[in-house]
Amino acid sequence: MRVKRENLFHLIEPMLPHVEKPSRYLNHEWGAVEEQEGPFHVCMVYADVYEVGQPNLGIAILYNALNKAPHISCERAYLPWVDMAALMRKRNVPLLSLEGAAPLASFDVVGFTLAHEMIATNIIETLDLADIPLLAEERDEEDPLIFGGGPSVWNSEPVAPLFDAILLGDGEEALVEMCECVRTSKLDGVSRQEILQRLSEIQGVYVPSLYQIVHDNTSTRWGYAVPKEGSGAPSVVYKRCLPDLSVTDPVAQRIVPYTEIVQDRLALEIQRGCARGCRFCQAGMTYRPVRERPAQQIVKAGEEALLKSGYDEVSLTSLSTTDHSQCGYILRRMNSDLRKRGVRISIPSQRMDAFGAEMADAVSTSRRGGLTFAPEAGSQRMRDVINKNVTEDDLESAARNAFENGWRRMKLYFMMGLPTETDEDIQ
Repeated sequence: MRVKRENLFHLIEPMLPHVEKPSRYLNHEWGAVEEQEGPFHVCMVYADVYEVGQPNLGIAILYNALNKAPHISCERAYLPWVDMAALMRKRNVPLLSLEGAAPLASFDVVGFTLAHEMIATNIIETLDLADIPLLAEERDEEDPLIFGGGPSVWNSEPVAPLFDAILLGDGEEALVEMCECVRTSKLDGVSRQEILQRLSEIQGVYVPSLYQIVHDNTSTRWGYAVPKEGSGAPSVVYKRCLPDLSVTDPVAQRIVPYTEIVQDRLALEIQRGCARGCRFCQAGMTYRPVRERPAQQIVKAGEEALLKSGYDEVSLTSLSTTDHSQCGYILRRMNSDLRKRGVRISIPSQRMDAFGAEMADAVSTSRRGGLTFAPEAGSQRMRDVINKNVTEDDLESAARNAFENGWRRMKLYFMMGLPTETDEDIQ
């Protein structure tokens, strides 16, 4: 029987005095979309506590994209902390969405982002709290469709049994297409199986139930997925790639939380992909090709988002921010507009060979104590092995440029346990 869609916050409210950080479970944050009475309801889930999941940029991008689409209403949900989860089970209260406090089982689609591999067990816990069958094969016509996506689904098989459909690649356009496919299919009155077959026709969508795993003893692989006979699924699922970032706006309407979160600042994605080719970096390969967002679009979005949020720090994020062809211009332009308001600009871990005097000067007016660089390995030999094309001269030059422009601290990232590594490389 289909779970009734209704606001059940009155079941959560009596629990709030008995749990840590009750503000995790409060709705109506500044910038959130109010619950909409629409024909098709989607819930995007980050399967971790609110303060970890709320600043996730991927969820923010998809949340905005879905709520801009006609006929679709998107809400969010996060995994409760263990104290709240125990109370919910004791009082038989299912996991609810944040905006409308509706049971997750009442949504048409529930989407999970897999930001890292260790979140997989949290997804199982989330489905269990929501009273949704854990395995796709156990769900019936009345259950929501469970979608998965994000950085950790490129090797989908370990989590494939949990999902009805998995999206490989960029989601801004693809997820809207997937939800629209489900919506129109339901209007057509087709079965759940037919909906899954229609989803498999969308580029980037992998429907695990339409495939079988074949083990070939002569192959170096443990096994691989092939379409089941008569399924109509493609033999190869090609990733979805948004070719031009400028066609989608940066997230200018960010949700301001009631409680402190792990990244309490505004994040703006300035480019996607990386051309460097470091051999240890999965994201550098899977998010290719490099696509830059126009400088004027970034500056405008930053100004608008800060006015709507009140944040005092903006982070220009990407896999390699300093490789943006107009990074220096963006920093200078944003500094000239924002420093009068006391707003700081930060950039993530940087390439030493791209951090010149101009870059150091551009960010020095908004410094916050230290810079971060990532040489990754201690010796030149190991850096060559992992294709990290930086030298000690690059490190010395970056340090000189930083300290001469007023920076006081410099942090270096290293990895240990790399293939062919010796004690000499570590020392």
